[in-house]
Amino acid sequence: MGHGGDVIAELTTDHQEVEDFFREIEGLPIGDPRRKHCADKATIELVRHSVAEEAYLYPAVREHLPDGDAIADKELEDHAAAERIMKDLEGCEADDPRFDSLVTKLMTEIREHIAEEEGTLFPRLRAMCSAETLSELGDKVRTAKKTAPTRPHPSAPDKPPANKLLAPGVGLVDRLRDMMSGRGKDS
Repeated sequence: MGHGGDVIAELTTDHQEVEDFFREIEGLPIGDPRRKHCADKATIELVRHSVAEEAYLYPAVREHLPDGDAIADKELEDHAAAERIMKDLEGCEADDPRFDSLVTKLMTEIREHIAEEEGTLFPRLRAMCSAETLSELGDKVRTAKKTAPTRPHPSAPDKPPANKLLAPGVGLVDRLRDMMSGRGKDS
């Protein structure tokens, strides 16, 4: 959390962390409880990342790109689909028959989303925004991730201002639940 740099560097580093969790899951035997632990850690990072993108990146996309509304709406749809998968995955242990299909579906969705963002969206945003704007967005994203939820909440608002108002309170509850359960912590 909080890697530094402009918004594109920050989010690209998040993407790499999630990919590292996915590779770890793929390298473990089916049914291994460590797969669930890695899936939980990936979910925590993905939810925090998504909340920050929804609060700051996508409004900037709407503002700075000529077709920004359509792009932001598509990105929000991708987030909603991934969040529904993560919610289903949250209720599965590694030996649950649904776990492997859900985690595979999540990895596919997220990898496609990352490829689109890094290959198309980020270069377009870099071309349209000043370095100062991108740096300010990076700071806002880092701040948002500190208080963001860590669990999927598919019915939560994903557009400002409601998402910015509700996320910190939901995030606090999620972090308390994580602390009490040990979810996402290294053993």
